[in-house]
Amino acid sequence: MSGYSMKKQVFYIHGGESFLNHDDFIERLKTRPLWHMEQREGAGVSKKWTASFAEDLGGEYEVIMPPMPNSQNARFEEWSIWFERHFEYLNEGFILMGCSLGAMFLAKYLTLESLPITPKAIFLMAGAYALPGFSDKDCGDFLIKPEEISFKNEFKVVIMHSKDDFLVPFEHGEALSRALPEAEFVVFEDKNHFLIPEFPELVDKIRSL
Repeated sequence: MSGYSMKKQVFYIHGGESFLNHDDFIERLKTRPLWHMEQREGAGVSKKWTASFAEDLGGEYEVIMPPMPNSQNARFEEWSIWFERHFEYLNEGFILMGCSLGAMFLAKYLTLESLPITPKAIFLMAGAYALPGFSDKDCGDFLIKPEEISFKNEFKVVIMHSKDDFLVPFEHGEALSRALPEAEFVVFEDKNHFLIPEFPELVDKIRSL
């Protein structure tokens, strides 16, 4: 099975939120800041690196960033179905990336399932995992213990986490790195939850593969 693009492919799965209780989701809808309206209000919108990611990588790359279903209240089964719908468009040796909930999804999915096309590398960025003492009932559908992660396909694994991540503690990246000693662990000091306008280190890493 192969895709239709002759370019080097990068497939990126974004983050999201998940709620065990519907009432919690409703409350989140009532209280979450309207980040997409900030520009209209005159505050200015903070640009994220994903906005210029394809341009930064250059014309030899095809960047695929699918909008994952119901990302404001995500479910693992739904994300799995949608992810699998894209397989026919992917080529052997593509680069697979997930950030935050996207990283959690990939860690669990690739442990449970094998891919019909094998990536050259996967990037797991700022994901949370089922660590002792860590409780996140809302994202439980996506959580997996680091020691249970065992990928069915063979590929290079790059773990990225920043020490100042304010959403997912750095210890999660450390735990994943211990569980996957063959992986490359890229540590940052000041990239927070990768909610940054530019990410040249990521671009350089992908180009080096």
